Amino acid sequence: MGRLFGTDGVRGRANHDLTAELALDLSVAAAHVLGETGLFAGHRPTAVVGRDPRASGEFLEAAVMAGLASAGVDVVHLGVVPTPGVAYLTATTGADLGVMLSASHNPMPDNGIKFFARGGSKLDDDLEDAIEAHIGIRGERPEGANVGRIRQDHDLVDSYVDHLVNSLGPIRLRGIKVVVDCANGAAHQTAVQAFSQAGADVVAIHADPDGLNINDNCGSTHMDDLQAAVVEHRADLGIALDGDADRCLAVDATGAIVDGDQILAVLALAMREQGKLVNDTVVATVMSNLGFVIAMRNAGLLVDQTKVGDRYVLESMKANGFTLGGEQSGHVVMSEFATTGDGTLTGLHLMGRMAATGKSLAELAGVMQRLPQVLINVAGVDKSRAGIEPNLVKAVQAESRSLGTTGRVLLRPSGTEQLVRVMVEAETDQRAREVAERLAEEVRVRLSL
Repeated sequence: MGRLFGTDGVRGRANHDLTAELALDLSVAAAHVLGETGLFAGHRPTAVVGRDPRASGEFLEAAVMAGLASAGVDVVHLGVVPTPGVAYLTATTGADLGVMLSASHNPMPDNGIKFFARGGSKLDDDLEDAIEAHIGIRGERPEGANVGRIRQDHDLVDSYVDHLVNSLGPIRLRGIKVVVDCANGAAHQTAVQAFSQAGADVVAIHADPDGLNINDNCGSTHMDDLQAAVVEHRADLGIALDGDADRCLAVDATGAIVDGDQILAVLALAMREQGKLVNDTVVATVMSNLGFVIAMRNAGLLVDQTKVGDRYVLESMKANGFTLGGEQSGHVVMSEFATTGDGTLTGLHLMGRMAATGKSLAELAGVMQRLPQVLINVAGVDKSRAGIEPNLVKAVQAESRSLGTTGRVLLRPSGTEQLVRVMVEAETDQRAREVAERLAEEVRVRLSL
């Protein structure tokens, strides 16, 4: 059996892989492990718990709260709230632990459990391993007045919204009309509230969750409705969130998509202008479009590229004190205001840049030109040899040399599937596709099982 924790908590099909029993056992194990580290010494421990609107979140949330309370942890029940809201409130309430029930942009039948340490950051790998190892171990159980108590405090969510709006400082969004696609997810109220409080004229779509329709042909993974709505309402832009609202993609006034790389470029230039971009460096992953790297280089900024995954972006930011990082998917981290990606925060600051400059989103996003990018997944091969098979390595090197500084090749084994991803960027789509197809065939031949 593989490691239970992935790069973003524990995920699986609800009531199949991720059951109420597992949710309860995980929360009990987390309480015991954190207690054994001395984190709870000298005080009664507290946890904040939130979820997205998935139907399965109702019973999984109940199981998590029951497990924590049975282990002597008091629980503050937040209800439906974005993942970054749980991270923020874990920090500001002084809680010892935060728990979010969500599978982010995944389909409704999935769900997940994500833990936040005191301060609102993700748990370290060693703590996650210790929690996994502790599952099923019967520890001492408190009784009487020592059991945890559960209380609701939905008003705390309003303080999170106030924090988002206040992050703009004196800037207000009056005169900006925005369509926000809430993905029938966790931010169906908070995003609308935040954008409205900041002064924007807000049109909300897919903001009526019923427990079953989260991410269903809407949100940041399905943007057709948002594109059409922006044009229909003659809005200045559209903001697309995912199910737990830790990601943000955008649409300009013409209906053209503005991806995470472009958003990151806009925010990087804004923060450099404000003197808030530490070491003139922005953190991105190796999957960021080469056009982003070129644009940042032309602007005199540095790009620290990490492995794919917001975990690695966060690790670099924390280790080096960087203040901005993100992924092409729209997971943007602004460390001055958040410990994780926050789609609503990102949307606010994107609109804030529009308000401060008087420029349209299309003008701002034009700072970078995306290079055509072709991605081919090659299945049924031995991915373990992707970086060492001599003939394949030579083929990749030869194609890379032929592209020069105007393109690049990335060969990457999947972290979750038995396949190799071949990604090629070039000056034209045709050139990128030709190179990608040649290399995909090399992968099939050289890494055949």
